[in-house]
Amino acid sequence: MSTLLPPWPLFSAFLLASLVLAVTPGPGVLYIVTRSLVQGRRSGLTSVAGVALGNLGNALAASTGLAALFAVSSLAFAVVKYAGALYLVYLGVQMLR
Repeated sequence: MSTLLPPWPLFSAFLLASLVLAVTPGPGVLYIVTRSLVQGRRSGLTSVAGVALGNLGNALAASTGLAALFAVSSLAFAVVKYAGALYLVYLGVQMLR
C-alpha cells in the first residue's frame, strides 16, 4: 500500500525547513529595514517602491517568456547576470561615497 506522504522523518524535516525559510526575511526585507533605520521613513518607503517595481518587472519578464529564453540561452542569462552584478557594484560604490 503506497501513501502520498513521504516517511515521517523526511516530512518533518521538510516542514521544519519550510517554516525556517518562511519566517526568515529575504534580502529585499533586510534592505528596506536597513534603509529605513539608517536614512528614515522616506528612504524606506522609496526602497519599498523600488523592490515592488523590481518584483513587477520580474513578473512581467517571466510572463513574456524571458525566463524561457534565459533557460535555453546561457549567453543571454550571463549578460543579464553580469549587468545586474555591475549595477549592484555601482550601487555599493554610490553608498560608500
